[in-house]
Amino acid sequence: MAFIVSNKMTPVELQLMSLIKVQCGSKRLHRGEIHRLQKGGKMKKPCRKTMSKVISAACLIAISLFCYTHVEAKEIVIKLAHPNVPQHPMGEGYELFKSDLEKRSGGVFRVDIYDSSKYGNFDAVVQGLQMGVLQMGSDACNNFSVFNPQLMFLDMPFIIPSYEAADLITDGPIGKKLAGALEKNNILGLGYIDIGFRQVFANRPIRKLEDAKGLKIRATHSKAHIAILKALGMNPTPVAWGEVYTALQQKTVDAIDIDLNLAWFNKFPEITKYVTLTRSFYSGHLVLVSKPFWEKLTPQEQTWINESFAVMQKFERNKIRSNESMIIQKIKETGGEVIELSAEERARWIKATENVAPSFASAVPPELIEEMRKTIREKLGQ
Repeated sequence: MAFIVSNKMTPVELQLMSLIKVQCGSKRLHRGEIHRLQKGGKMKKPCRKTMSKVISAACLIAISLFCYTHVEAKEIVIKLAHPNVPQHPMGEGYELFKSDLEKRSGGVFRVDIYDSSKYGNFDAVVQGLQMGVLQMGSDACNNFSVFNPQLMFLDMPFIIPSYEAADLITDGPIGKKLAGALEKNNILGLGYIDIGFRQVFANRPIRKLEDAKGLKIRATHSKAHIAILKALGMNPTPVAWGEVYTALQQKTVDAIDIDLNLAWFNKFPEITKYVTLTRSFYSGHLVLVSKPFWEKLTPQEQTWINESFAVMQKFERNKIRSNESMIIQKIKETGGEVIELSAEERARWIKATENVAPSFASAVPPELIEEMRKTIREKLGQ
């Protein structure tokens, strides 16, 4: 006889019907009997003798269905937003974070990356993190000074002399304390990654301090950045990021103060022949995780994220730094000129900006500046 299965049955009823077919043979069995079985009722004689087998197998099906549903529901999606292009070391680093975390967690996590500010501007990223609708993101440290003014600490001129010093400060107690202050804003600092040291890309050579006088240079909206450029005799002009290339091309501005990697991947060397390696200050990015999201994770899941971030951080920093020599060589090969300040000339630039940090004492206390300098001096001798 035909074995009748209604298309209105639930998945569990269908599984159970298939099981009974195997155990009872091709006997006709209608939905009412399934319900009787589910409610503890008696089966008709042909199948009663196989009841124990049916129950045992049904239990196995229920367990397997539970496990399947649990695994399906367990996938955790991380939306991750950052402002850089995919080919930038930061973009490559986040792709590595994605693949490492998905593999490390055995598929528990899925990472969806929103690069090139596709998720939105800084405000959109922060609000998303605070609400938990965005799980991870990163942006320049100084942007978070709206929550904690001391996060302008990296903007102070000529405080960080090297990448080793940057790692020492950001990965150490100072960086951790400042990032930790964001917790009250529903944001957790996972750690810092590189942008790099600021250099001057210009359409005229800047070999000494006098050459910088009156230079119309693109500046960010950072008050500290503007103060540094003014102290060096330049004319800082805010230009939206998306308009910088055109502004340089049309000579609306004469220069831009930016790190080597960002300049290279945004093709600024094509329209600025001269690069002066001023290294006026170090720019870092703070990688953040939503506190509401983080608190829902198990300790193991949190550990996986931390471990994958450590892999990404190491890769991104190494790539930023190793790229710099390649970029300098490429600029030279394509007709550009790279200008390195002498020790004496660099000392003049440092002297010219010595009053910038004190002018921001209410935001970045002198004690913090001195602690940074002392740490670098004692640990690295720089």
